[in-house]
Formats: sequence, structure tokens, C-alpha cells
Amino acid sequence: MDGATVHLLVGTTKGAFVIDGDAGRTRWTVRGPFCDGWPVNHVIGDPDTGMMWAGGGGDWSGAGVWRSGDGGHTWDLTKLTSGQMDAWAAGDPEFAASIGWTETAPPFGEDFVQVWSLGRAGGRLYAGMKPATLLVSDDDGATWEVVKGLTDHPSAADWGPGAAGLVLHTIVADPADPDRLWVGISAAGVFASEDGGVTWERRNDLADPADGEGHTHPAAAADGHTGFCVHHLVRAAGEGDLLYQQNHHGVWRSSDGGRRWHAVTAGLPSTFGFPIRVHPRDGRTIWTVPLNGDTEGRYPPDAAAAVWRSRDGGASWQDLRDGLPQESCFFTVLRQAMAGDGGDPAGVYFGTNTGSVFASRDEGDTWDEIARHLPTVLAVEAFEPARGR
Repeated sequence: MDGATVHLLVGTTKGAFVIDGDAGRTRWTVRGPFCDGWPVNHVIGDPDTGMMWAGGGGDWSGAGVWRSGDGGHTWDLTKLTSGQMDAWAAGDPEFAASIGWTETAPPFGEDFVQVWSLGRAGGRLYAGMKPATLLVSDDDGATWEVVKGLTDHPSAADWGPGAAGLVLHTIVADPADPDRLWVGISAAGVFASEDGGVTWERRNDLADPADGEGHTHPAAAADGHTGFCVHHLVRAAGEGDLLYQQNHHGVWRSSDGGRRWHAVTAGLPSTFGFPIRVHPRDGRTIWTVPLNGDTEGRYPPDAAAAVWRSRDGGASWQDLRDGLPQESCFFTVLRQAMAGDGGDPAGVYFGTNTGSVFASRDEGDTWDEIARHLPTVLAVEAFEPARGR
């Protein structure tokens, strides 16, 4: 790691946490909870400025984005919508005083329940909402507006919700060209923009229509599409537009920015899982965490945890188990709960719904549990501030 420090930004059902690592990624310290105990679906940071953002909320609090400019020690809220708490407090002065509530006028009323995802592209900050809408901020999250090109997409009237509702859960940008964006919506699929969100193209087509044959699962590929219940989407670094997605019924690869998708599930123990991660420098190396199935309990097959890695773009897979529980393991790893750093070798991290965070310093060969007994982990991101910050 050449002396670099990694911080893991962790979103949970009871606030955000920061797990600070040393230069060798061998010792870790947990800080938190932050964000007033809100459900936090995603936490990201800008390595150049050191700013961090946490998005979340729910029916009680409404939706909002928290910001920290001091390494995650203190956080300020930009509230986007109101919730049940606001309605109660507005009609009950004693309750309002007991929680320190002051009346505000959130800019989006009651339009959204939660922030589900955050993304940084150039100087812009994006937020994916429930129900599925993309917001953008040009002032680091102080003010927001709707990206109408996506909201007004001709297919929007036909978007159907996944089990968690209609959510925009993944935002991906091209670091070399921040006008090039991809988002994942459950259950509407992958959408891409080449002009900073002004216009959007739906990209779910199968490269080989035969990949959609022989599956009776309702979320399986069919009618020339991969299946619209995409769970997570990543873009490989470097030239070209190599994308991977884990969806409700398989792992898929696209070498042309999502215009055509190839199935790469063969070799995995199941078709179901939530997260996927790609190596920071090698686009052919990916990791995922298969679960036993969406109706079978959503835990590791045979109740033995494994991260599965491919070194050849999904043509073959290897199970990585050293340091992971191999008996009576019933946790779930959710869609945003897997991260990676830029080290050499690359670090890989994931959090579980049982409150553990696991880390690997050797690209998944071995694992250590670096935090336990946290609330349900919803998201993990590795944050590496630029030197001097």
C-alpha cells in the first residue's frame, strides 16, 4: 500500500460507521454510529477533497444526505423529504421539543422515501432514490435537482418494483469522462447516458438470445433481455466500457457499455447473489458472493461462506474460503456491501446483515473479520484520501 491509509465507510440500519485501517491494513478501529442513527444505505468519499457523504432515511425520518468535511467525525444533514416524524412533531410541540425538531420545508416534499445510492462524477454528486429517481447536486450536496432525462424516459411507465420497491441503487461513472454515466434500477435494468444525464438509453439486451432459454424463474433472462432485476453494476478501469452485473438470476458481462450482455454464471454454485466487485487495475478479475437462492433463505450455499473470484472475466471461478466461517453460516451480503481498495495487492471487503465486516489484503486468498456486532450492514466503500489530506 506504500504507506497509504484505507478507511471503510459503512452504512447500516442504525447509522454510518467509519472503520480506520493502518498503512498495512492489519489493524482496524471502528468509529460511530453517526448520522443520528438513521438507516444509511450508502456512504462515499471524494479522495481529492476529503469530503464524505451518507445517504439514507426512511418512512419515519424522510430522505436525506449527510455530509462530513472532517474525516467522518461530524456530520450535517441536508434533508430532502419529510417523514412521519415531521408530521407528528408539527402537531405536537412537546414531542417536537423532546427531539429537538425545528420546522423546515424539504425541497421534495414527500416525493421520496430514501436515498439508496450515491455517486461522484467530476464535480457533480448524484443520489439514487426510492422510488427510482436520480438527483444531481453541483454544490457538494447542499442543493439538489431531479435529472429529468431519466425520470421522463419513455419506458418509465412500465418500470416494475423489485422486492424492496422501485429503487435506483447503483450509480457508475467513467472517471475520464464524467458525462458518461450508468445506473441500475430494480426492476427496470441498466440505463446509460453519454451526455451528463440529458438523455438515457436502456441497455439490457442479450448478446446471445439463447442465454434466455430454459429458465422458468420470473427474474431470468427472457425476450432478448438479461432480466430487469439488476442487483449491482460495476465498471472496469481503463480503456473501453467493460461492465459486470450481478442480477437476480446470474452474473453478466458487457464489453460495450451494456449494449450487449453475455452470461458468465457458469461455474458458480447458484444464480442468485447481490454484490459484485472488479479489480482496480485488472478488468478480468472480479469477485461476487453467491447465495443459495432468493426463496431458499438467501445465505451461502451449504451454510459455508465463500467469496468467488474469476481471473478471466467470468469464464471460470474459484471459491475463496480461508478465514471465512464454514459451518452454520446464514448471513447475507447485500448489493452495496462489497468494496475494494487500490492497493497492490488489492484489498477486498464485505459486510454482512449479521453485523460483521471481513477484509482481505491479498485479493481474496485469505480473510479476517475486522468488525463484528455492528447493525445490519447495508453498504461498504473503501475510501483512500489523497496524500496530504
